[in-house]
Amino acid sequence: MSNVRTSRRACCVALASLALGNAAFAQDFPSRPTKIIVGPGPDILARIVAEKLTASWGHPVIVDQRPGAGGIVAADGVAKSAPDGYTLLLSTGSYTINTIMQPHSPYDFERDLAPVALIATLPFVLVVNPAVPVHSVKELVALAKSKPGKLNYASSGKGTPPHLAGEMLKQMAGIDIVHVPYKGAGPGVIDVAGGQVEMMFVPAPSALPLVKAGKLRAIAVSSPKRYFALPDVPTVAEQGYPDFSVMGWNGIHVAAKTPQAIVDKLAVELARIMHMPDAQEKAQAAGFEPAGSTRKDFEAFVKADIARAAKVIKAANIQPD
Repeated sequence: MSNVRTSRRACCVALASLALGNAAFAQDFPSRPTKIIVGPGPDILARIVAEKLTASWGHPVIVDQRPGAGGIVAADGVAKSAPDGYTLLLSTGSYTINTIMQPHSPYDFERDLAPVALIATLPFVLVVNPAVPVHSVKELVALAKSKPGKLNYASSGKGTPPHLAGEMLKQMAGIDIVHVPYKGAGPGVIDVAGGQVEMMFVPAPSALPLVKAGKLRAIAVSSPKRYFALPDVPTVAEQGYPDFSVMGWNGIHVAAKTPQAIVDKLAVELARIMHMPDAQEKAQAAGFEPAGSTRKDFEAFVKADIARAAKVIKAANIQPD
């Protein structure tokens, strides 16, 4: 019995020492330059965060773009980096989709990377060519049901959030519309505006100029709440599909074994930054909804996003190329 007590006491001492070591490490963090690795998508949010962290910490925070392989290069680099909080990943919804679509990636998104904080979100705007005689999701669904297989929707590529948004609408509304994938949002938007394709879920910043110019008609947004830049455009959820939700998002992840004290310190600092008026103004000017979250909230957000994507992908039988 005494040996058992001695063993337990030694274990407790070891755990306490580890916790104290991590706390001390976090107290000294940061003490040298930090990198934010950016994969797919714009780097504006990374630059906003980097500027603020540099000013706050007194050490350079560098934005490092590694766009190859749809984010695999960037995420793998962070997953295999030293777990010390000095290498951050600007994560996006592409990574949650890749978790299902790319099961043989050199890293596991949930196992090898730890969520820190949500930075910002943006909706996708469901737009139609102005010649399409619909002004609401209800009218679009009715038109699609009257012409099964005749309407086309563009996306920025197979397995992207706009593709999943289109598939989710098909599944919830029970309509038959044809997916036309493009290499990026730009070419798809051009063809919708030109009338070659009837509709598309477009990243909000890309949709706004053409909607305001009258070259596209916005009939819904994909997020659970209305978009600040298009307050008169209702959500898909408001128009009869309450469970509809697809959002673009950016957050920060680190290597999975990063000490929890450092992860929590980063999360607090990122939330503070994204609540700064000037940071919010810059994010909104780029079309983003500033967020800022706790670590636990972001972890739950990512898990829900993966589950939602998996459900749509499975139902649509979307296969990787």
